[in-house]
Amino acid sequence: MPSQTRKSHFRTIQKFKTDYAPVSISQYVSERTGMHVVVADQKGPKVQGYFALATEIFDDSGSPHTLEHLVFMGSKSYQYKGLLDKLASRAYSNTNAWTATDHTAYTLDTAGWEGFAQILPVYLEHVILPTLTDAGCYTEVHHIDGEGNDAGVVYSEMQGVQNTGGEIMDIRARRLLYPENVGFRYETGGLMPNLRVLTADRIREFHKEMYQPKNLCLVLVGEVDEENLLQILDDFEDTIINDIPPPSAPFKRPWVESAQPPAIAKTIVETIEFPEEDESMGDILIAMFGPDCNSAIETAALTVLLTYLAGSSVSVLENIMVEKEELASAIYQNWDARPNSVIWIQPSGVATDKLAHVEQRLFEILREVNSKPLDMKYMSDCIGREKRRIKSQAESSSSFYADGIINDFLFGKRDGSTLKDMGTLSEFDSLEKWSDEKWREFMRKWITDAPHISLLGTPSKSMSEKIKADEEARLAARRKELGPEGLAKLAEKLKDAIAKNEVEIPNSLLQKWPVPGVESIHFIESITARSGQAKKLGAPSNRIQQVVDKQASDVPLFLQFEHVPSNFVNIIVLLGTSQVATEHRPLLPLFLDNFFNTPIMKDGKKIDFETVVTQLEQDTVSYSMNGGGRIGDAEGLAIQFQVEPEKYAAAIEWIRTMMFDSLFDETRLKAGIAKILADIPEEKRSGNSMMYAVDSMIHGDKDSNIVARGTLVKAVYMKRLKNLLANEPATVIGWLEALRKSLFTFESMRTLVIADIEKLPNPVQAWKPLIAGLDTTKELLPLVKGKDRLSPDGKNPGNYGAVIVPMPTIDSSFLISSAKGPDDYNDPRLPALMVAISFLDSVEGPVWTAVRGTGLAYGANFRKDTDAGHVSFSIYRSPDVHRAFIAGKKILESYIDGTAKFEDHALEGAVSQIVCNLADEQATMSRAGQFHFVNGVVKGVDDEYDTRMLKRVREVKVEEIKGAMREILLPLFKAGSANLVATVAPIMKENMVKGFTELGFKTQVKPLSAFKESYGLEGEEGEDEGDDDEEGSDDGGSGSDEEMSEED
Repeated sequence: MPSQTRKSHFRTIQKFKTDYAPVSISQYVSERTGMHVVVADQKGPKVQGYFALATEIFDDSGSPHTLEHLVFMGSKSYQYKGLLDKLASRAYSNTNAWTATDHTAYTLDTAGWEGFAQILPVYLEHVILPTLTDAGCYTEVHHIDGEGNDAGVVYSEMQGVQNTGGEIMDIRARRLLYPENVGFRYETGGLMPNLRVLTADRIREFHKEMYQPKNLCLVLVGEVDEENLLQILDDFEDTIINDIPPPSAPFKRPWVESAQPPAIAKTIVETIEFPEEDESMGDILIAMFGPDCNSAIETAALTVLLTYLAGSSVSVLENIMVEKEELASAIYQNWDARPNSVIWIQPSGVATDKLAHVEQRLFEILREVNSKPLDMKYMSDCIGREKRRIKSQAESSSSFYADGIINDFLFGKRDGSTLKDMGTLSEFDSLEKWSDEKWREFMRKWITDAPHISLLGTPSKSMSEKIKADEEARLAARRKELGPEGLAKLAEKLKDAIAKNEVEIPNSLLQKWPVPGVESIHFIESITARSGQAKKLGAPSNRIQQVVDKQASDVPLFLQFEHVPSNFVNIIVLLGTSQVATEHRPLLPLFLDNFFNTPIMKDGKKIDFETVVTQLEQDTVSYSMNGGGRIGDAEGLAIQFQVEPEKYAAAIEWIRTMMFDSLFDETRLKAGIAKILADIPEEKRSGNSMMYAVDSMIHGDKDSNIVARGTLVKAVYMKRLKNLLANEPATVIGWLEALRKSLFTFESMRTLVIADIEKLPNPVQAWKPLIAGLDTTKELLPLVKGKDRLSPDGKNPGNYGAVIVPMPTIDSSFLISSAKGPDDYNDPRLPALMVAISFLDSVEGPVWTAVRGTGLAYGANFRKDTDAGHVSFSIYRSPDVHRAFIAGKKILESYIDGTAKFEDHALEGAVSQIVCNLADEQATMSRAGQFHFVNGVVKGVDDEYDTRMLKRVREVKVEEIKGAMREILLPLFKAGSANLVATVAPIMKENMVKGFTELGFKTQVKPLSAFKESYGLEGEEGEDEGDDDEEGSDDGGSGSDEEMSEED
């Protein structure tokens, strides 16, 4: 074919290798259209594409954000909503997109190059030549439904965030930082009043202006066939060249050739309210301009300086304000890459009556720090830590490259010179030579002496009530104005728009793209070896097992090794919690927070916690102790370290030291409780988080760590524990000692090491000190399963019914329904259930079309939790979860009763998505190693399990899928077999009660406070007064659950 032999229009700007990771970067530009392409060839099963456009606008219309959604509704050659996503799902791919203030990015995440190559030209046509129909704009952006409510996917999304404290503070900060002629001033997501009047023509105008190939950069990360890529792009340009503005036409480069903001003339400190029933805790947001993002040395210096100031519990701001003076729960810091970068400092969880003092105290500390010599040893540590962090990200994160390349495309030089800075970490070598005075001068220029904006975010109950009243009045006035006839017309208009959007895609069109082979999916090979108690799972026959076996076998600890060609060692110690007493479980949040932030005894001397943390940071890339949910054991705990190979033994010694030589210090415990309490109001502002929290309280028992660590337990327990610590510190410390003793036992430990095992001098023997004082004769205790920690309502969903939880902090609604599901990984129903869920949940699939496509919610999906033996259906950010719930039920029933047909291409897509999920679970070297551990140790399945499961998934028949839908998923919508939790804006309460009662559910209204649990720790009279968060409850009941969305 001519296209295979002709000269490409894409010119190579440069190719270079990074000197800190085995990755090379290639940069191209089309001499025909100006399109930019950058490839980072990172090894692994995934190819990830980020198609970024610089998008600049000077209003709050939301055109950039709405356009991002409408691109997926069809293109010039493929005028069918959902075609792109249906093709992607069959090609082991997922699509997504985001709108930032300065760019819009479309993502294509694929297992293997073959699938990526197939979808790429279709996707790019959707970006450059979308249909942008009136009907698509009506359903996707904003419409008024037949009941007079506002709806639409984008509207639902912004409704969920516009009146949150974070959003209100962010938009006010930008209004103060930027004048009207600078695009960074505006809310590109769109403000609700603007979205209600936004027209399709305005969106089309914005697309014509910004969506040109010369303003597009394709970023690809993974194993890419670059010759094939350029051929695909040359052919694609042939198809669009007559439909785009002339490439030679003048074009003003967004952001770079636009007006730049003036310097902040003088410091502004302003109080800003946000709606919140609990007025106890506020937030502070501080902003100032920083250096040009194109200066590699200055931006590296800024990152290191912010780490020095607020990067950990020993950095100066965190240490003084959080750990010692207890003025905030945390000090967050980051900076936005821009020609005038923006530095953000955010003290969180600040007592409302101390907001002004805390803001003043922060700058007082900064000036004090700058007035005397800095700790140059710690500064050097911060430089080293940042270098290690970058090397780790370069090995394990595709977004590391994407972020840097997108920022360079937005603001860097077109000759490639600024992108070339990504090839080396030499800027950190330069920083090592900076003197104390140079660092302090830099700090004075950008932070200490810089005029800034400080916003004191103050919670306001009256604002919450006003927003509710205003919204009720606005909707009532609209309904009155429209009348029954007007509402009926709007219902018909919506129905017509949905019909136009949902034109069926001809099967013949979909079949033009065959399902790609799996040969181009290059899974990372992780070789398993076992030692000690782990050998009871079987000793593999491979060279790594031989390396392990050469070590003396007198270390009985359960050790599993996963050999991957990594430059780092990842260690996980998984701790079973079956021996922890019920009454000690709510101590876990404090125990976890304190684990690395506490003094130790060494050689008979007490070492303060600052020294401990400083030395930990010197020896590691990262370290943590959290729940075990990320490694498949939600009821366990996990200690995790990432270190360089030469620090392997040091990491193990740290684990031993923190387990057995740490001290429970009254001052440190007091600081830990203060941090936990300060964060609770913020946690309780999230409708989605509280939906999961209440769900946990209903379905889990008191021995569930998920329940014990949840916000609704912490809210009352930690307040009472604080008082007990003040009055009886010995009692609290005694409980923590008992908790320690029950956790750190030989029979509770399972250990995973992911590394290049051949480079570790003593992979097994290095663990000997950890178990030196333990009773190693005991048998390993089985891991606790989620199904073992269910309450009576969790074991038999359906009796509880539905609970509506009004929350003044939200403007939308969230729901989760829970029912019984398979609780065995070898359950013969699992393959059919997996296909059923993958089919229903696919992008532009049945649930998407029925719920999101009609503007009833931002998202909805089914989920199985085999560990707990539950299935669930959740609705995220909906203007009316009752209607979204009914829509989900109807679409499920239509497939069960045969009204809706199972199309072959959709079933192929469902199976492909299961393959894609398998690749996701093994996308990086550390995750590939972890995958083997989770399967063999946590789930208890053999090495061939996934191969067998994929074979069975491919063989599933339609009748089996219908059976899984009917017997397992449909009960989620039936009173008597499912329990429902809905968190809703107070304005929605009555309608929700009416709606779910009519569906047959025993429905009650309860405030969040009804679900609190103290685990028997009594408080003083009146202690919890003022803590109730909503307007009363109807009759009672409480409980607990098996999963939280944010389990770590």
